[in-house]
Amino acid sequence: MDGGWYRLAMVLTLFVGVWEGPIAIVFRVFTDKGPNVLVAANYLPSPWCYLVAVAAATIAFAVIAVLETRRKKAMSAAG
Repeated sequence: MDGGWYRLAMVLTLFVGVWEGPIAIVFRVFTDKGPNVLVAANYLPSPWCYLVAVAAATIAFAVIAVLETRRKKAMSAAG
């Protein structure tokens, strides 16, 4: 897999992590919209939805760190 695929995976992971993390919290706190598939953490009751949203963002950033490390290894091996 070349660097472009790693970058694409990182961008998609970042989007999902931010959407299911901070955006889910913003929808919960500042809007009166009900939960839906796009903000799945909001289906949970009040204290748990925030923990799941933070965990989703944390996991996404950990996956991005792993992808960046693997991208650097792939680029050094290819170059």
